[in-house]
Amino acid sequence: MKKYIVLFFGLFLPFCVKSQDSFIIQNNKQKAVIPFKLINNLIFIPIKVNGVELNFLLDSGVEETILFSMDEMQEVKFNNVEKIRLRGLGSESEIEGLKSTKNTFETHGLRSDNHMLFVILDQSFNLSSHIGIPVNGIIGHKFFKNNLVEVNYEKKKVIVHTNNESFRKKLDRNFKSIPITIEKSKPYIETTAVVDNEEIPAKLLIDIGNSDAFWVFENNKIKLPKKNFPDFLGKGFSGDIEGHRARIQKFIIDEFEFKKPIVAFPDSSSIRNVKMVPDRIGSVGGEILKRFTVVLDYADKKMFLKKNNKFKEPFTYNKSGITIQHNGLQWVQETVHLETVKVAVSLNEGETNQNNNSGGNFRYKFSLKPIYEIVNIRKKSAAEKCGLQKGDIITSINGEMPYKYSLQQINQLLKSEEDKWISLEVERNSLLLKFRFKLEDEL
Repeated sequence: MKKYIVLFFGLFLPFCVKSQDSFIIQNNKQKAVIPFKLINNLIFIPIKVNGVELNFLLDSGVEETILFSMDEMQEVKFNNVEKIRLRGLGSESEIEGLKSTKNTFETHGLRSDNHMLFVILDQSFNLSSHIGIPVNGIIGHKFFKNNLVEVNYEKKKVIVHTNNESFRKKLDRNFKSIPITIEKSKPYIETTAVVDNEEIPAKLLIDIGNSDAFWVFENNKIKLPKKNFPDFLGKGFSGDIEGHRARIQKFIIDEFEFKKPIVAFPDSSSIRNVKMVPDRIGSVGGEILKRFTVVLDYADKKMFLKKNNKFKEPFTYNKSGITIQHNGLQWVQETVHLETVKVAVSLNEGETNQNNNSGGNFRYKFSLKPIYEIVNIRKKSAAEKCGLQKGDIITSINGEMPYKYSLQQINQLLKSEEDKWISLEVERNSLLLKFRFKLEDEL
């Protein structure tokens, strides 16, 4: 399975639009605090859309607000709807969608009225199975553009601040200020890639919605290193994103150095619909950003960084070569042991009898548990060599029932240290098959 699913999206529309749909902090408060779930370096926040609460991926790499998985949110009413065509990152063609205006978005004291959104109608575009929780949409530029947005990865909180003097002083005192540019409603930063001891300027998109450390589009100065492997990088609006992974010598962001980071190099066919801003060669994503508390200030064109306890974590990846996702739910029978209390029954004076009925009391409980399926296998990986195949349903992981793991926990297991053995039992064509392989570092 992949160490994480990269969610990196570009949305390109056949028209230009302007609307007053940014977020405003309510009740004259100085900040709004929004708890989030951090899964595979990605941030998911709850937002009510026209009164119905949905889960959104927070993504500085998209301009517009996008909704999908319509079958999961039929109760949401959209206003002023018209049909459009959407295209973006991925290797396939356009997809059908809807445009809707004058919607209301609310979350934890933050509100956006007259919010325009786009709906993907293709039901196969569903991030929930890749992430392990319901995901209903992606929100980007409108969330960031009018406030200072602090992302605290350690506390798992997004804190939206008004532009006030006291918070500015805190930033100047505790954070490193780095200039950024805002181009086509997205933030960009100047960095330095070090390849074969040569320092190469690298303009990158700041992409909170990308779970990798860095993406690099091959160019005249940065080529794919000889030691690499092909991999499935993620899913975009227009299909799967294929490419390669490799390590490069170093990436530098201002005073912060990252040695031997793992870099994804997407294939040219997967980025053919992406209209690049001048001089951009890639992106910096969640695997780097999670090592800081990050504040994005679009108005003053600055990003503020403060290192956290994850800064020195090594760069790892899924060494197994398999990508796993949810494939529905199943009813599972579990045994629940009943707790009983010892009761002291009075007999004659000075005598008691301990009544203990704890022996063997139990009942059965049925509950819905996720089914995990292998949906991609990397060529020449440990999983392919041992005989695992795309479409295998996992029935056991290291002797444990698979539903005892979350999708994130399985990801972490397959990113473990080199030489760790993994045992899987799978169902294939109604047969149970057992496989065992060792995690191998291909880089």
